[in-house]
Amino acid sequence: MTFLAPGRLWLLLLVPLLVLAYFLLQRRRRRYAMRFTNLALLSRVAPRRPAWRRHVAMVLMLVTVGLMVTAFARPQTEVRVPRERATIVVAVDVSISMRADDVSPNRLRAAQEAATEFVGSLPKKFNVSLVSFAGTASILVPPTTDRGAVDRAIDGLELAESTATGEAIFTSLDAIKQVPNDPSHPSEPAPARIVLLSDGYRNVGRSVEQGVAAARQAQVPIYTIAFGTPFGTVDIEGQRTPVPVDEDTMREIAQQTGGQTYTAESGQELEQVYADIGSSVGYTTEEQEITSWWAGLGLLAAMAAAGTSLFLLGRLP
Repeated sequence: MTFLAPGRLWLLLLVPLLVLAYFLLQRRRRRYAMRFTNLALLSRVAPRRPAWRRHVAMVLMLVTVGLMVTAFARPQTEVRVPRERATIVVAVDVSISMRADDVSPNRLRAAQEAATEFVGSLPKKFNVSLVSFAGTASILVPPTTDRGAVDRAIDGLELAESTATGEAIFTSLDAIKQVPNDPSHPSEPAPARIVLLSDGYRNVGRSVEQGVAAARQAQVPIYTIAFGTPFGTVDIEGQRTPVPVDEDTMREIAQQTGGQTYTAESGQELEQVYADIGSSVGYTTEEQEITSWWAGLGLLAAMAAAGTSLFLLGRLP
């Protein structure tokens, strides 16, 4: 146990000072009692009681002081805190082809809206990570339960050149590895799913087949959403360039990893992504202030001192 305000522990010196004061007071009372020469009268005025009764209330009051001073020093200790390990990685394609407006208002904006809606529908205890990919892939938000951070990152997505779908899968798997292990079962991976939002065509980076093999080895299903139509185009350097959606690749990724594939119009079906993910609660060790525990013990000791004094001595201390 440690203390946030250890300097306040000097107040514990009050305890021995109070013990000394009580001892001196008891000696003074005994000297005063010996002035009575008529022992019969003394027994009527102050009938004998067991000596220990006089000291119980004082001992409890000293315990109260010690407990309250300890609470005043703000103690803290390490506690095991349960943490949900279930994780979903949302990987969003931000390649130039996502600027096509064959999906209203355009592919990227539709993907952003679908991602935001999906993240908002997830159980609050689930971890969510955001990965963006174009020519490379990056973890924008590591696994977290902070939905606001994920939403802000989704809103800030910007287009870039090329499409590295295979890299997106590898980076999503890296994000999942950031979830802390369960000390009780260190070899047990966190249950996880990847949701890939893209128009499909990869042209740089590691292949989709390599990414799929890595996902299968990690036993992480990938759910895909295909954004676009076979007739999509974008304006590149003043020329209209066809960018048809690659639904076949998106379907293959999902089927090979045990996930499901959807179109941009069927995002609500993604409830299945977290409906079958299951739960895995691990524990992390955190420093937690326990002032209230000590204050509560001090209150109980004070009540015990008052009750004992009233019951044994007929008065409050």
